[in-house]
Formats: sequence, structure tokens, C-alpha cells
Amino acid sequence: MATPIQSQTDQRAIGHFVGGQAVPGAEGSRTAAIYNPALGVQTGEVALASADEVNAAVETAAQAQIAWGATPPLRRARVMFRFKALIEANHDRLAECITREHGKTFSDAKGEVVRGLEVVEFACGIPHLIKGEYSPSVGTGVDSYSMQQPVGVCAGITPFNFPVMVPLWMAPVALACGNSFILKPSEKDPSAGMLLAELLQEAGLPDGVFQVVNGDKEAVDALLTHPQVGAISFVGSTPIARYIYETGAHHGKRVQALGGAKNHAVVMPDADMEQTVDALMGAAYGSAGERCMAISAAVPVGEETADRLVAGLKQRLESLTVGDGLADPEPEMGPLVTAEHRDKVAGYLDIGTAEGAELVVDGRQASLPGEGFFIGGSLFDRVRPGMRIHSEEIFGPVLSVVRAADFEAALGIVNAHPFGNGTAIFTRDGDAARSFGDRVQAGMVGVNVPIPVPMAFHSFGGWKESRFGVLHAHGPDAVRFYTQMKTITQRWPKGVREGSAFVMPTM
Repeated sequence: MATPIQSQTDQRAIGHFVGGQAVPGAEGSRTAAIYNPALGVQTGEVALASADEVNAAVETAAQAQIAWGATPPLRRARVMFRFKALIEANHDRLAECITREHGKTFSDAKGEVVRGLEVVEFACGIPHLIKGEYSPSVGTGVDSYSMQQPVGVCAGITPFNFPVMVPLWMAPVALACGNSFILKPSEKDPSAGMLLAELLQEAGLPDGVFQVVNGDKEAVDALLTHPQVGAISFVGSTPIARYIYETGAHHGKRVQALGGAKNHAVVMPDADMEQTVDALMGAAYGSAGERCMAISAAVPVGEETADRLVAGLKQRLESLTVGDGLADPEPEMGPLVTAEHRDKVAGYLDIGTAEGAELVVDGRQASLPGEGFFIGGSLFDRVRPGMRIHSEEIFGPVLSVVRAADFEAALGIVNAHPFGNGTAIFTRDGDAARSFGDRVQAGMVGVNVPIPVPMAFHSFGGWKESRFGVLHAHGPDAVRFYTQMKTITQRWPKGVREGSAFVMPTM
């Protein structure tokens, strides 16, 4: 077994970040335990904010937003440039923070930081992104122009699986647009959000413009109902996404709520099988399957294709290494985030077997470290639509193979599923790929790309029960979400003109 780089067993107490500084939870606050999932030991506790604490943070954010919203976009962009540099300088520190509390491997965590950093880079271009439109002479002596102004106080409710990337999908664009932002991260891994707050403060963001309020449903409900919160962003499971959307909209807020997924990969007979197996191993078992963009269902076309795919996956799974994500050498897969989640995933293996699917590889029988919340990669074959292991999001290292007779049958399997987050097709046939891209009912599509997460200058979001709300995350849709358009039509009477000025204007 590989040796961890170092172990952390010291208990830490995490509060909140309000008004430009870290603050403890209120006296008598409820708390939640924080674990190192690779060691299986508690490493600290986090305060769970009361509604009163959330309301106080919102008041602080509302006051701070007034001056920040009036700050020229170029100056706001300069804060984002400094924030970008600080993330780069603290890349390993952020990644280690992720691995210690989430469990994913260190290299995977570093990749998460990069994908979040790309949104910060996008936000650095905010002066261009919110320029608005101008139409002269819409009438005699009349001009019209539009401007994109801040919403005000915005909030982000983020999941445990990407404690750096998902907050960075939200906050940089919201801040660059002139809003203040309150982050409510997962109570399972809150340290990364606190570190991001420190880096933003170091980058020169004024006190109170970015705040972290740790908590659970009480904190979430306080944000959803507070009259001064104008916009809510959420990433998580579909039942909670629906609740966030309906509750926030009921209280007059704009809401983008990204939910669950069951991402399918269609494998055509002409696909390069070795490359396909490699791609599916990473897409299904990377980050222990705890990704909303993980491939959790493979749909091979034809029995021969299915047999070759299952044989290739089985062989690879037999050598899959599982262990502490900070170990040297690094394993391919780390633990699940909690013991409860590990047991839930294990329970799906029993459910699938009872439903009649063939459990080709049982992750519970893998060679696993003695401590921590580990489970190996699992593979089901001959899964049928309607089985719970196909219809429900397992959110763990379990891949289901759903065999299809032909292309049309495979496409039908994907389109019939209630989730429509991401999908992929593996083929050498351009016609099949084009038809699939045109007709598949999913928000993000990969052609020989297993996890088709758009780059930061495009927008991220699924269809059907994978997204609630009109606008997607990051990219151009994020600018629209975090701003309100105002159109002004003006006519000026003729009057006295001022004299000339010969000094270069500055901000």
C-alpha cells in the first residue's frame, strides 16, 4: 500500500467569512463533523449558521455591494487578475485542501483548480462582456442604448464534489459584474471556500463583497427567502435543485439550479475500442464517480461491440488502484466522501443484482486499504431501462452497460431518460456523430470525448431534470444571469456647449 505524503488528524474549528474576516459561529451554534475520507477520521468541525447569522451576512453584503457595483468594470477586472495570480500561486495548497476533505486524488484535485481558474480568466474580460448596445437616431434626435447592471446580492449553494471549481463557476463572474456574493458551500468540505475568501481578500476585494456562510438547510432557506438576495445559483441533486428553483422563484429571485445526471456514452461498432475503454475508465471511475458529468451508463450498439467493451472494462478494473489521494505513488481512485455515501453506493450493487443485472465486477471485493471510505470500481452488464441502477443517479464508481441493437435503439435509450445533462458517442462515422449531436436530448454532447464539459467561455448546463431555470452556468449565460438589462431612450435639447479639454481622461 502506498504511503500518504502526510496525515492530518488535528481537529480544526471552521466558522464563516463575513465582513472581510474569518469569524467563529455564534455561541451555541450547531456543528457538523469534517472527515478525511482516506483516513476515515474526523479532522474538525464546521459551524452551521442560523437564519439570524445568514441575515446579518446578507445585510453586510448589501451594504458592501453599493460601492462595489459603482466601481468601474476595469477596476473590478483588475481584482480578478490579482485573484487569478493568487490561485496560480496557491494551486497545490488548494488541491491538497480538496483531497483532504473530499478524497479525490491530488492530480484530479489540481485539474479541478485549473477548470475553476479558467472561469476567473473569463471574468477578467468583464469590461468587454458588459459593454451593452447602442442605436443612434432611432427617431429624430433620439438615441437608444442598453446597459447591464448588477443584480445586487447573489448567493451560491455548492456541492461537496467540486469545492473549488463550482464556487469559481459562480463567484468570479458575479463579482466582476458588480454584485456581492455569498457562498454556502457543502458542510462536508468547507475549507476550500474559506481559502478562496482569503485569496479574494488578498486580491483587493473590498470587505463584505464576498462572504462564506457555512451551514445546512436552515442557512439555505434563509438565503432563498431573504428579500435582499436577488439571485441564487445551485449545483447538486435533482430533488434539491427543484426545491431551490421553486422556493427561490416563489420569493421573486432569479434562479439557476443544476441537478443530477445519468450520462450515457453510445459506443458504435466502428469505435476504437482501446481508446473507448480508456475514456470510459476515466469518465466512470475518476473522482470515484462523484461527478455530475461522470459517464455512468455505456450503450454499446450490437452484441459483439458489447462483449468487447465489457471484456476490456473488466480487464482494466481488475488492475484499478484505490487509495489515499495524497499517497505516493498516487492511486487511480480515492475514497468516497463519507461512510454513509459509500454504504449507499454499495447498496445499489445489491439492488442491481436483485433487479437481474449481471454484476461483472463487484467493487466491494477489490483490494482496498483498511481505513477510510473506500469502495472499488463496479461494472454491471445487461442493465435494462427501468431498473433503478439505470434510472437513478448513483453518484459513485458504478458503470452500467445497457445493450442496444442499433443506433436508433441506442439514441432512444438516451432520450427516454429523465436526465439530460451530458452524453457522448464513440465512433469513426461522421454521419452517425452528426445525427447523434442533432437529435440527442442533452445539454452537453461529446464526440469521442467522454466528459464534454464546455470551456469557461461557453456555458455549462443540461436539459430536462438536469437543469431548472433558463440560463446555464459560466460563459455568456452567466453574464446574463448576474446582470439586469436596462434600456435608455434619450433626446437632448440644443444648448450651450462646453469648451474643449486637452487632458487624457482617466478613471
